[in-house]
Amino acid sequence: MNITEFQKELLIKAMDAGFKEAEVYYEHTETFQCMIFKGEIDSYETSEDGGLSLRGLYNGKMGYAYTEKLDEDSISFLIDKAKANADVLDEDDGTDIFEGSKEYTGHKFYSQELANVPIPEKIELIKLIEKKVLAYDPRIVTLNYCILQDFSGDRVIANNKGLSIDEKKNGLIIFVSTVVKDGEEMKTGSFIKMTRDFSSLDADEIAREAAEEALSNLGEKSIPVGKYTIIMRHDAAASLLATYTPIFSAENTQKDQSLLKGKVGEKVASEIFTLLDGPSHPDAVTGSNFDGEGVATRKRAIVSNGTLETLLHNRKTAKMEGVETTGHAHKASYKSTLTIAPQNMYIAPGKRTKEDLIASVTNGVLITELSGLHSGTNTISGDFSLAAKGFYIQDGKISAPVKQMTIAGNFFDYMKEIEEIGSDIHFLPGGFGSPSLRVKELSVTVD
Repeated sequence: MNITEFQKELLIKAMDAGFKEAEVYYEHTETFQCMIFKGEIDSYETSEDGGLSLRGLYNGKMGYAYTEKLDEDSISFLIDKAKANADVLDEDDGTDIFEGSKEYTGHKFYSQELANVPIPEKIELIKLIEKKVLAYDPRIVTLNYCILQDFSGDRVIANNKGLSIDEKKNGLIIFVSTVVKDGEEMKTGSFIKMTRDFSSLDADEIAREAAEEALSNLGEKSIPVGKYTIIMRHDAAASLLATYTPIFSAENTQKDQSLLKGKVGEKVASEIFTLLDGPSHPDAVTGSNFDGEGVATRKRAIVSNGTLETLLHNRKTAKMEGVETTGHAHKASYKSTLTIAPQNMYIAPGKRTKEDLIASVTNGVLITELSGLHSGTNTISGDFSLAAKGFYIQDGKISAPVKQMTIAGNFFDYMKEIEEIGSDIHFLPGGFGSPSLRVKELSVTVD
């Protein structure tokens, strides 16, 4: 039974079984990953996952059930499980099934050209990248990993109110971690490249960037403990933003788990800080034309010139506050219940280059990498204390890499103390992006 037939039959039988309204959510993903070591395939993995969930209003309460099998037996299983799930709920949580938006953008997240590239050609590319990285400089001793990951998937939402929408997406990500040695000093550097355009991948350019990222970390020095002006490089800034995304969720403010509660319309960041959510940003390999409830997504400002314009809402949180949903209902998979998450959240870029930002600093630190982002952050208070890699900036120039550092501050203060924003926007695989940022100061401790 194909998905269209299955959904149609399931919805009919769910309504016959007493559901007032019902929705079927289908998802299927395929992933290919290849790791190269010394010119040979070190690991080769393919995975496939998929399934379907039923969400329906039964006796005034919303029940859920899911399955991996699309056969006749699964229809009665889903209906019975969703009924039982609804029966155990204490009360109606106010959710219902969405009839659909008036229009959807129809942005394409799938490249047929990428899908047509044979796997052997992708493997040859990642082999060539490893070869070129190793040959780039005699101080390069090995690679911790050299990986190519290719993914594709599709999802469908249909309900008894006439909604029937679907989309496909795919993408390719390259991960390289280079190990360099000079005398007794050994350092690493990580590099990520994402695209849907296979023809745009240049092995020489990727190898150069991966190699230089690691080589630049050689020759580390210590600096005094203190507060420094900080240039947060685009990738480090994006990773910190990703960690603190929960503060923008209406679900969390309603649970008193975010200090942004009651702050819509108020200044929460620097005048030059604008935070956007753009489902179809061309530099990201994530995104969607509709959220987990079938609501049309669109580009919108979360923070505009420092003012909190909106929180991220699904239909349930929006109803509680008497506002429109922002289209941020999220299902981590067909097995999951609805939560809230952005599509592609990013800090709007400025006009100055990263080099311009560095040149504007007399005594500061360029942060290039953060670690311990889960253990060293508190999304409720905003406090963070994180291990970091980076470089000392002296009189507008990079002086030397700094020995392992810890940077500390508060994210709510950090947003207010952004003094300059670069033009070099960069996205992480998860869909979080940022340009480089100049921050007034953070505490720096050198181990």
